[in-house]
Amino acid sequence: MTFSYSDAPYPVREDIKQAHKKFWGNLAQPGSWWTGAQRIAIAAEVRNAVDCEYCQERKSALSPFTVSGKHRQDGILDETAVNTVHQIVTDQGRITQAFVDDAAQQGLTKEHYVELTGIVVAVFSIDEFNRALGVAPEALPQAVAGDPSHYRPEHVSSDTGFVPMIPVDGAVGNERDLWPTGRSANVVRALTLVPNALRDWFSLASAQYLSLAGMSNLIRDDNRSINRMQMELIAGRVSAINQCFY
Repeated sequence: MTFSYSDAPYPVREDIKQAHKKFWGNLAQPGSWWTGAQRIAIAAEVRNAVDCEYCQERKSALSPFTVSGKHRQDGILDETAVNTVHQIVTDQGRITQAFVDDAAQQGLTKEHYVELTGIVVAVFSIDEFNRALGVAPEALPQAVAGDPSHYRPEHVSSDTGFVPMIPVDGAVGNERDLWPTGRSANVVRALTLVPNALRDWFSLASAQYLSLAGMSNLIRDDNRSINRMQMELIAGRVSAINQCFY
């Protein structure tokens, strides 16, 4: 049965519907470092994390390392990948350089970590959008067979953040589309070790929030029901509740 927003209590803009459809189609494809089946398994763990009792116990503890238990999981991904997904969803404020480096020592390379993070962010944002509307999460797609491309940008640096990123002046060649406004910020650069992860985020964020170009419009977008000040008030409140201090 094809997913539809026809039962939603409010009308959903067509560009949002298309952005969601595009993401689910991309999710099913082999990525840069994960197969299609693994990418869908990551998405499934996003949903498991929301109701994971072990995650809630760890989040409420002074240190998550003082709590023993097991994540609610499907058993498809290894423990390191599962733990990383659940940590990003439920307790991202306590992710440190040591956490990322330790995951790499356990086989979750920085490239794998970045692609996984991109999937988690996208799936969680779509699912939360649906939850706010009182709509059930969309069924995950069927995986497309194939191997990951193992594509890695030529120009990356480790000068900022927990993972290598394309430097501000490094969006050239295959990556020349990543700075559509001619400039960037660390929040955008964060996923650039896996450029397609950033492209998926761009597509989704442009519909659910604003495009990078649209951020320069500080008044009103005719395609939005509320003005920019109202959007930023909501965004700021949500960020505060989620303890996102960027």
